[in-house]
Amino acid sequence: MARNPRFDPLFEPIKIGPVTAPNRFYQVPHCSGMGYLRPQMLAAMRGVKAEGGWGVVCTEYCSIDAGSDESPYPHASLRDDDDIKNLRLMTEAVHRHGSLAGVELWYGGHSSANMESREIPLDVASLPNTSSLGMPLQSQAMSIADIEHFRGLYRAAAQRALAAGFDIVYVYATHQYLINNFLSLELNQREDEYGGALENRVRLLRQVIEDVGEIVAGRSALAVRYSIPRDYNQDPDQLLESFKLVAELPDLWDITVNDYHLEMGSSRFVREASNQDAVAKIKSLTSKPVVSVGRFTSPDTMLAQINSGVQDFIGAARPSIADPFLPSKINEGREEDIRECIGCNVCYAHDSLGVPIRCTQNPTTLLK
Repeated sequence: MARNPRFDPLFEPIKIGPVTAPNRFYQVPHCSGMGYLRPQMLAAMRGVKAEGGWGVVCTEYCSIDAGSDESPYPHASLRDDDDIKNLRLMTEAVHRHGSLAGVELWYGGHSSANMESREIPLDVASLPNTSSLGMPLQSQAMSIADIEHFRGLYRAAAQRALAAGFDIVYVYATHQYLINNFLSLELNQREDEYGGALENRVRLLRQVIEDVGEIVAGRSALAVRYSIPRDYNQDPDQLLESFKLVAELPDLWDITVNDYHLEMGSSRFVREASNQDAVAKIKSLTSKPVVSVGRFTSPDTMLAQINSGVQDFIGAARPSIADPFLPSKINEGREEDIRECIGCNVCYAHDSLGVPIRCTQNPTTLLK
């Protein structure tokens, strides 16, 4: 069967800085329960998505330092040469099918319990640990020297990302991890050049974007994952104003809403594409490509996002698990064969237990 020509916009290539995505289907970073413990399984899972037509396939978040350790959960990591070797399995699997591979560089701050490394996590302030492990732990407030060290961690991780063959390198600035916490008026009570005024609270994000940009310039694209409020009348952290200060710095913006109940809502309570009004607002403030999720399952809804200019890519985590071959099915005129994500979040539940993800719609997560 042939593709319905009205879906052609979904298959148009688009440049992201120095690289070109073959289409508009973008598997955003999502955790898998595989990580550093199961690198071959992880590579196979991502490779199947590239085979299924996703033009960009990203990792889960990758720890850049032992001070960002989520044990006993087996997150991916990119700290040393062994990690480069493990993640090269993934990039090779993705490149084999002509897709781009992206990596999300992560430092958790006060969310990291560091049960294995036993290191004290750094953050904007001394804050209680927010992991689900119930340990009475605190982060350490960063000194200026710590901030310089942290910037060095990002630069070194970006070098390793290039060595592993990634085409897109992320700065992770959302989900209440370290960089995001510097943007917070509530958490950031610093009295130095990184606290107080809006420009100061954005300073670390700007610096890390510029640092990583210098490392990857001309070799891979630079992406930033960033949170926005669903309602701009309720923006206590001035996230919209912060965005304006760095809107043109990266090659791509990966936009989420700052409420997990909405970002990962069940289909029973959160409809498809429910956050796109907020995404459209951000899109109007930058000339750079934008990707965002919305539990996209309908090809018509996907097409509407591209045709209306709300976003440049159809971002997906859960729908790409429910059907790794969703893009190919649209391309082949088999829309009725798509395994639709129902937003039950059993995938997220299994990852939260530190075991490989499952899916009620796609029991192996690798089925065609």
